[in-house]
Amino acid sequence: MAETENKNMQDTIRMTEETSSGNDSKILNQEEIDSLLGYNNDEESFTVQHTGVRAILNSSMVSYERLPMLEIVFDRLIRLMATSLRNFTQDNVEVSLDSIESMRFGEYVESLPLPTLLTVFKAEEWDNYGLMSLDSSLIYSIVDVLLGGRRGTAAMRLEGRPYTTIELNIVKEMMQLVLSDLSTSFDPITSVNFVYDRMETNPRFATISRNSNAVIVAHLRIDMEDRGGKIDLMIPYATLEPIREVLLQMFMGERFGRDTIWEKHLINQLWETDVEVKAVLKETIVKLGDVYKWEKGSFLPLEMSPKEEVKIFCGDVPLLNGSMGRNAEHIVIKVEGKA
Repeated sequence: MAETENKNMQDTIRMTEETSSGNDSKILNQEEIDSLLGYNNDEESFTVQHTGVRAILNSSMVSYERLPMLEIVFDRLIRLMATSLRNFTQDNVEVSLDSIESMRFGEYVESLPLPTLLTVFKAEEWDNYGLMSLDSSLIYSIVDVLLGGRRGTAAMRLEGRPYTTIELNIVKEMMQLVLSDLSTSFDPITSVNFVYDRMETNPRFATISRNSNAVIVAHLRIDMEDRGGKIDLMIPYATLEPIREVLLQMFMGERFGRDTIWEKHLINQLWETDVEVKAVLKETIVKLGDVYKWEKGSFLPLEMSPKEEVKIFCGDVPLLNGSMGRNAEHIVIKVEGKA
């Protein structure tokens, strides 16, 4: 009896182990779960490509309409900035547009490399804000150039300390110059004035939009011989909403498909078009019971005088008013005015 119970217990343990081993093959480990959901533990990387479920969710949130005219504005901006910064630094400055992309505001803030300097500016006519970020390389390069640094040498970077008052004032003057050029770049499209609002070093204090809102980011590169850095110009779609229809144009002066030649041709053809009109002498309300009693030869009294006004309709649309008469063997209506 004891041997039988011992054997049954061993069989039960063996079956449990087999079941456990079979279940383990179907259970995902933590790395597989993270890969499925698109999470990555690399906090220092700002160019992580999301995969799995997170990639699907993000791709549906950052698909925004393209604004062709805004690309022309940025092309004009880099030409103006090149001239302005050359006069500002008295050095050979080259400005280039790396890319223009759409994303969410929260994603943009998370992608900012630290330390960085954020400038909040306001579009007065649109009553909304934008954001401009400068990386530390550009800040130290501008300060080095303006304060007499040697040409052909990389700017010295002192990480781990806040920016000094002199550095902030120099950058502020440069940002006001860039904002002035940005206002000039929009002149062919609309009149707008971008003004400096404040400067922040912490991205949390530069929140000008909700994290889920759509923004457009232009990445600008500024080179001064062996020195330089990047400027990111971020404008929310909500800020551009007042001129959205203009920015959707493919070229300057586009009329959204309107063709004056086709309009003239259509007007000429309309004048030659035949339409069917009907003259209504009188309208009255009759009970259904009275209509049921009608027979051949019944009379319907309209109670109208010979000089009463007649209405002319085209379909259900009233066009003209007139009076009825006779011309030879024809019944005519003399038009007296519009309905």
